[in-house]
This record gives sequence, C-alpha cells and structure tokens, in this order.
Amino acid sequence: MTRRHGYALLVAIVAAIVALSAVIYIGVAADPGTNDRATLAGGRPPHNSAAPASTGVWVGSWSASPVGAEPGTEIAGLAGRSVRNVVHASIGGTSARITLSNLYGRSPLTVTHASIAVAAGTGTAEAVAETMRRLTFGGNTTVVVPAGQQVLSDAVRVTIPMGSDVLVTTYSPTPSGPVTYHPRARQISYAARGDLTEDVTGTAYTEQSEYWRYLTALDVLSDGAEGTIVAFGDSLTDGVGSTENANNRWPDLLSERLHTAIEAGRDVPRYSVVNQGIGGNQVLADGLGLPHSRLRSSGGTPIAENEAGVSRFARDVLGRTNVKVVVIDLGINDILRNPRLADPDKILDGLHALVRQAHARGIKVIGATLMPFGGHRGYSVAREAVRQEINAEIRSGRLFDDVVDFDKAVRDPYDPRRFRSDYDSGDHLHPSDKGYERMAGAFDLDDLKGAAPAEL
Repeated sequence: MTRRHGYALLVAIVAAIVALSAVIYIGVAADPGTNDRATLAGGRPPHNSAAPASTGVWVGSWSASPVGAEPGTEIAGLAGRSVRNVVHASIGGTSARITLSNLYGRSPLTVTHASIAVAAGTGTAEAVAETMRRLTFGGNTTVVVPAGQQVLSDAVRVTIPMGSDVLVTTYSPTPSGPVTYHPRARQISYAARGDLTEDVTGTAYTEQSEYWRYLTALDVLSDGAEGTIVAFGDSLTDGVGSTENANNRWPDLLSERLHTAIEAGRDVPRYSVVNQGIGGNQVLADGLGLPHSRLRSSGGTPIAENEAGVSRFARDVLGRTNVKVVVIDLGINDILRNPRLADPDKILDGLHALVRQAHARGIKVIGATLMPFGGHRGYSVAREAVRQEINAEIRSGRLFDDVVDFDKAVRDPYDPRRFRSDYDSGDHLHPSDKGYERMAGAFDLDDLKGAAPAEL
C-alpha cells in the first residue's frame, strides 16, 4: 500500500467515526435521559429532566434561611402531604436546582417525589403545565436527607423567567418530624393530602401557610447574571411589615432596581439578589426556640433555633451560590433584646468577625446603618445612644467596604429617632412597603462593583 493510499484509508476511517459519533450524539441529545431506578425498571420517565445544555453561570435566584422546627410537627412531620412552596425568582435562567434542608429534623427525611414549575400567576398553587419538571437527586427520584443535613438536587432544564413565582413541591410518605421551616415568609405557600407533586391544577392545595418548608434555595443557570448578592439580616431584611405576596422586601426591590438599570444600559453589575433575613436575628446571641438538647444533628452537635449571625454566616452567606457581595443589616435586635444595656463594642466586634469571614472568601461587604425605633415599646434613651454609637462607627468607613445609610433614608427629619410616618408600618420598628422601597433606593448601585480588598 502506498503512503497516499494509506492516508486515504485513514481519512475514510476518521470520517466514518465522526459520522457515527454524530448519530450517537443526536440520539442522546434528543433523549432527556435519566439514571432514575424507577425509569430504568420501566416506570414513567421524569418530564424533561435532562442536565442543562445551555451556557451561563449558576447563581442564586431565591433563598431563605432555615429558622427552626415548625410547631406541631414534632412527631409526624408532614407525612402523606405534598408541600408546595411558592418562591419569587430574582433572576431568570434556563435550568434550575434546589436545596432541601432537614437541619431541625430529629430523624431522616425521606422525599420520594419532588417537582419544580413556574406558577400560573400570583397567589395560586396552579402551575404552567408545560413547565412542570420532576426533580432528581443523584439520578434518583427518592432522596433521604439525614437529620441536621441538606441536599442539592440535580439540575433540570426549565425556563424560569425573572420575576416569576416558582412552585417547588415535595412529597414525604413517612413521619420525619419536626419540619425545618422559615416562618413569617410574607408569601403564601400550600399543602395537599396525598402525592400530588406533579399536579398542575392546584385545586387540591387547599392548605395555606405563611411558611417555607424544607426548601432553602433555588439556583438557576443564567446568562443574565454573573454573581449573587446576599442580603443578610433580621426581620427588616426578611420583610416583616410588607404586603403579603407582593415581594416588597428591600432585597426584592433592589433586584428590580438592578434589572431596570441594566435594561437602561447602565454599567452596573449583573447580579441576582437573595434574602437570608431571619426575624429576631442577632449578631451575637441565638434567638428564642426549643431547648438545644431537643435539637441535635445526626452528629450530636446542638443546633440552636434562630442561630446568631456569627454562627450562621458560613451556611447562609458563604454557602450560597457564586456570592460576590453581602449586605449586612444586623444589630438592632442585639440592642432591643438585651436584658441589660447592650455593649456596642461587642456588637461591632461581631460585625467585624463577619467581615473577616467574607473577605477570606473574596466577597465584598456593604454594611447598613441601624434604623430608628423611637416609639417602639423597646425604645429608651440609653438604647438610642448605643444605636448612634454603632452607626457612627459604620459611617466611619473603618468597618465595611461600603455603607448604605438606611437610617438616613427612612428617619423623620424633624425627629431622627423615629421613622418618617409614611415609611413606618405602624409598629415603629418595621418599614411599610414605601419604607422598604426607600431602603432599596438608598443604594448607590456603583458600590456593588468591585471585590473585597486584598488582605495584607
């Protein structure tokens, strides 16, 4: 055989291999594929549950901190019920994945069926039928979440529009109490008896609650974002006082501001915004809840309800997806809930500890001044002096990389110890919808640029 004939034969062989590979690739791409055992055994395959094929980066679209154990679920949990959480997407994407938590469970949580879909509208359990997807975990529809642990689902192809409500539904057939939850969600979610995980009508979801159960995060694969902002705080970040189902918490409204600025062609970061606020949270002390001895992880470590900011920062900020910036609005409850006068230096030391943790991961930190609470039942002249001392240090620039002055934004110019009346929800501590809008408007969007300063 001549060299020329040898080359020709080699080219023919390579061409045949390429052609065969193309046929195989097309066949695989056309089949959503699954490693689910039920499907391999001849069961019904999940709805379009293939791994993501589009480009982009993973970012957080929604999140909520696990707060404690839901009262009344200590023994049975929510066995035999489909739990349909309703969450609001701060950024859209072409694929999605979720995190389920059993942090406050005392036994393994078995989930045999989970799904995700875009809601058909606001304030409804009905899904857009063509968006309903079955979720898997390591290729299986069933997942067991050990007590004190969490799990991340496989990615699923589904188009999540920015600003849409998303339905994440789980079904557990066996007792697994207590239920890990986030109360005072300012969002109505649903439950129904039986396995109705992929029901699109929503008609059987007659049980309503203002809780998020098990679900702690929704990530999306997005080509419209390059990172995540985490809002870390207490009830003022969680949105207490805002209108239910309206998504008027300040992190929601900051997300809208960013999106509007991007659409207008402004040079601002393309970030999503997720909310890790917990009502009553403090920088230094754990909140009220069940005794620690009753809440132990599988490893035997005590788990506090409403964990202090310094304890939960690693989980709720550093553990989120692709975090670029954290906004810390925390400290007012350290002042209000201290039976004696709070020590401002200790609170500031706690805030500085959070900054160090963030900087060690290259995350920029924006700090918020503490807002007024004049007229609230916990107000006193001495406590006001502590607030002013902390705010003076925050404004000095020595603590955070940048500052958002929530205090200046919402206070009454004629009585700075109080909210301006139209920014007050009525309890003299939590903002109204208009107050939350003013807080979101207080950000200089250019301050979101850049990274944490290099450690010397």
